[in-house]
Amino acid sequence: MSPETTQPTVKVLDKGFVRLVDMMGGDQGVVDAARVSYGGRSKGADSDKKLISYLLKHSHLTPFEHSLLKFHCRAPIFVARQWFRHRFAAYNEISFRYTEVKDDFYMPEKWRGQDKKNKQGSMAGADLDQEMLNGMFKKQVDGALETYKKMIAMGTAREMARMVLPVNLYTEFYWTVNARSLMNFVALRADAHAQWEIQKYGEAMAKLFREKMPWTYEAFLRHGWRGDNEGIAAERAALPPLEAVAK
Repeated sequence: MSPETTQPTVKVLDKGFVRLVDMMGGDQGVVDAARVSYGGRSKGADSDKKLISYLLKHSHLTPFEHSLLKFHCRAPIFVARQWFRHRFAAYNEISFRYTEVKDDFYMPEKWRGQDKKNKQGSMAGADLDQEMLNGMFKKQVDGALETYKKMIAMGTAREMARMVLPVNLYTEFYWTVNARSLMNFVALRADAHAQWEIQKYGEAMAKLFREKMPWTYEAFLRHGWRGDNEGIAAERAALPPLEAVAK
């Protein structure tokens, strides 16, 4: 087992994960960045927690940019392409020019139907022939992988042979993001309006965020979360009453 696998990890979908490999600052980093404005530092846990809540409530967000989290992520390519639209972050992704592709594809548990109102959305409970769709899908994926392997065996460059592969192939990447951008990611991608697959990654990020920056996460639920997610809504409803926040 590599040292990295001892880091906090959340499994996602059938073969994916998000893993926190490093972080800097945390809740205390937010406090220090905010208090430097007037030459101060920590005033104790209670005061610092109230300060974080005050900052988010009043949209003073730059202090949250001083806390960084680095994740190792494994997701289907079609999920990663949505993910990479969050540009205020650093990315490094595995290259299939350098490495050969393995039999590593996302296989959905159940097919969803096209939403009748939302042109870019899907809906559960549609009357679909799940068995037939699974068979068609697996045949297509297996065929693409077999073609790829034959092309490699014939001497085709990896950078060209990969063109036959579908977007449910898993990719891996490192993602370094500040706490402000992470809150934006969770707000958008853990929301019910996002595609179901990336919702699961948004929820996984929320879990690690809660574990590593609990004060910021609580303040985010109180003042920053406006989305539609049953689990996160339940967390928010369970929060204790907020005391008066001192400046």
